[in-house]
Amino acid sequence: MQEYKQMIRRHQKWMLYLLALLFLGAGFTPYTEVFNGLILGTVVSFYNHWLLQRKIVDLGNAALTTGKARGGLGSFSRLAAVAVAILIALRFPDYFHILAVGIGILAAYVVIGFDFFVKSITDKKNL
Repeated sequence: MQEYKQMIRRHQKWMLYLLALLFLGAGFTPYTEVFNGLILGTVVSFYNHWLLQRKIVDLGNAALTTGKARGGLGSFSRLAAVAVAILIALRFPDYFHILAVGIGILAAYVVIGFDFFVKSITDKKNL
């Protein structure tokens, strides 16, 4: 369980670094709509990642204590968060680029893949 918590911490750290870069891009480049869309999508992706890992911990604890897994992983609430982000982007097209929001929603998966790549390289060096 400790290794899982460390992995989640690394993912959260990388997501915050990504958000910091996106905020810098929104502030210092002329592509504010694109970066605003990326920020909105990445925030939703960060929320969905946090929600999923919290549900996984709750499900694991329930399985350990009662021997049964109860509840679900909150798919509806994560899909609802994505829908709200898309609706915001559609409602305010002058501030958010819809395609950038869609790309930002996938940010957690990119961060997970990047973390896996970096962790596998560092583990090989330590052997």
